[in-house]
Amino acid sequence: MKAAYIDTSLLVAVHFAEPHAEKWAAGVLREFQLFSSNLLEAEIRAAYWREQVRFDESALACIHWVLPKRGLRDEFDQVLATGYLRGADMWHVATALYLRERSDDLFFATLDARQARVASALGFRIVAPEDV
Repeated sequence: MKAAYIDTSLLVAVHFAEPHAEKWAAGVLREFQLFSSNLLEAEIRAAYWREQVRFDESALACIHWVLPKRGLRDEFDQVLATGYLRGADMWHVATALYLRERSDDLFFATLDARQARVASALGFRIVAPEDV
């Protein structure tokens, strides 16, 4: 099974059935072993609250948490040397870089175009509809 670091944008698309992304994004949940920072939990819980929907605990059942055992300063520097991202987006890409030290065959799954450009420039293969 392929491995992918998943950003919140993709998981939100699945759980809130966003029309432009839901169908292929759901395929990511079937085709990839998914990893993410626990920041994703805060972000998705906030999305459920914003939409006034009761949080579904199963929303996170497929995620393997990446909990770095050190600061991500080097990864933040790599991200910013490649392009600007907002803090949370940078955290996700930096965490994926940390994870990639342990697995060099890692996809990056996001619907955020800027984040995808930076992740791609850092050498990640971006999950696309043809990958699922």
